[in-house]
Amino acid sequence: MLTWVIYDIVNDRQRGKSARACLQSGLVRVQKSVFLGTLADNERDELAIRLEALIDADCDSVYVFPMCRPDFAKVVLLGQAFDRRRVTDELRSLFV
Repeated sequence: MLTWVIYDIVNDRQRGKSARACLQSGLVRVQKSVFLGTLADNERDELAIRLEALIDADCDSVYVFPMCRPDFAKVVLLGQAFDRRRVTDELRSLFV
């Protein structure tokens, strides 16, 4: 299932570790703190557990959003919706 991970993490080191966790899970960075990709339910749960262990729950936020393809097809992108230098052709094709 398509999965968005969006975060606001104060500590630079923890933010970097969180980004690496997302990339290692197979997600693609589409903005500085936004990742998108396809994860199985267990992969998504595993990533959420990893991220939870990295953040400070008192000041950080992480959102893990599963999204089915029909709903994803309804996504509206405005302006510079994603960093085109970071997005692969495969991922870009999802937005057409």
